[in-house]
Amino acid sequence: MAKKRLAAKVLGVGISRIRFDPQELEAVEDAITRSAVRGLIKDGVIRVEQSRGISKGRHRIRKKVLRKRGRGGGSKEGAKGARMSRKERWVGHVRVLRKTLKALKAKGEITRAAFNALYKQVKGGQIRSSKHLKELAAKMGRTGGLEQ
Repeated sequence: MAKKRLAAKVLGVGISRIRFDPQELEAVEDAITRSAVRGLIKDGVIRVEQSRGISKGRHRIRKKVLRKRGRGGGSKEGAKGARMSRKERWVGHVRVLRKTLKALKAKGEITRAAFNALYKQVKGGQIRSSKHLKELAAKMGRTGGLEQ
């Protein structure tokens, strides 16, 4: 055990990674100095085993599990607005709707006039969801929504 510890110190690895050549055990017993151990390492009598780690796949699965854990209703503390403020929710909602609106305009599914009318409705909170927005856009079509 003392030889393994000495070799581990010289190599800068853990004791469990040190391996001795079974045919050369007498040479290992004779080595009592660091320089003697270095010589045996050079000769290949003492070698370092490759470190075993956690595979990337297992690591990813573990992270995924930990990320999902503790999100149930029983773990939620504080009021609804304490976890995410009304303003944060609103900003997220409006950004999604505006992005959808810009995509519809870029595809040419709505005119500029319809875009402006719907944009104001989004700002005013009249549009509930992306689905609702698309329904209104389809209703307006290429006319521009001026028949309201």
